[in-house]
Amino acid sequence: MLEKMDDFFNSRVNGYEEHQLNEIFSAKEFYDFTAKHLPMEKNVKILDLGCGTGLELGFYFELNQSAIITCIDMAAKMLAKLKEKFKDKNIEIIQGSYFDISFKKNYYNAALSVESLHHYTKEEKITLYKKIFQSLCKEGYFLLTDYFAISDEEEVFFRREFIKLKAKQKLCDDNRYHFDTPLTVEHEIEALKLANFTKIEILKNWGATYILKANKL
Repeated sequence: MLEKMDDFFNSRVNGYEEHQLNEIFSAKEFYDFTAKHLPMEKNVKILDLGCGTGLELGFYFELNQSAIITCIDMAAKMLAKLKEKFKDKNIEIIQGSYFDISFKKNYYNAALSVESLHHYTKEEKITLYKKIFQSLCKEGYFLLTDYFAISDEEEVFFRREFIKLKAKQKLCDDNRYHFDTPLTVEHEIEALKLANFTKIEILKNWGATYILKANKL
């Protein structure tokens, strides 16, 4: 049964962090690794897309207390937990879809997304990545930590299953629903290139989870 994205995460807020850290292969390692590859300068500005309860920010604030973070997520209960956890930090919280929200231009030193973007098509991501590109400072970069399909066939399979479930539930609206439809790493990199990112690196992977770094210049 498909659930709306915000409903799915709001209903699971209490066990979310335990699940992410203990049920996902090597999660503690890749959250830590992601944090260590964000800027360490004082008062850097970071855009966090699909921040949830801010797991990645917990690791990051251990390294850079002064960072200024813009957090975007659809789930109000997730954001409430994040706000309570980091009430002494410089954080702007925005509830909504990062596809719909406008970003400041040429503003952020880095953007990141951890375990959030594997629900969307290549075409949707190209549009989003163009917005991210425009939001970054001249030498800014985007860190993407997510899991990916292991083959073209798997990518197509997940997308078809999602379409079947929508049809079965007679869902014809424009709401976003929770269902994993990861791209392959190759198709993800193609989407980033089409959004004008020039240098794209695979920093590390743990099985199907990869960390990509996409530089504006």
